[in-house]
Amino acid sequence: MRAVVQRVTRASVTVGGVVVGAIDRPGLLVLVGVTHDDGAPQVELVARKIADLRILRDERSALDAGAPVLVVSQFTLYADTGKGRRPTWNKAAPGPVAEPIVESLVAALRIRGLDVTTGAFGADMAVELVNDGPVTILLEA
Repeated sequence: MRAVVQRVTRASVTVGGVVVGAIDRPGLLVLVGVTHDDGAPQVELVARKIADLRILRDERSALDAGAPVLVVSQFTLYADTGKGRRPTWNKAAPGPVAEPIVESLVAALRIRGLDVTTGAFGADMAVELVNDGPVTILLEA
């Protein structure tokens, strides 16, 4: 599992002209990619890191600050660009495998007490954000 965690002042996801997920105060935008062998151990590790990383202002975590989190599925995090000019997606898990894992990550964050909103799995999404800092962290499990 890969997660790109960005500290933001606000962020939103729009599908077909409709906002499907948004945070309107400082928090985290998390882009999540799932590979074939991901499961519960990876979900727990990434959820703990997202909740506890001290990357918000004043060295606070999302959990400390009660900051919102916007989770967006992003299979392209597993792009393989090793050959030619066209990336391949063989390392990304297919939707029927990846979607429940992303949903498990969202549930694990909510269990920790975080306010979590999401994009729309598999949709053509427009993601807007105001990166704060900028602070961008890559997590791999």
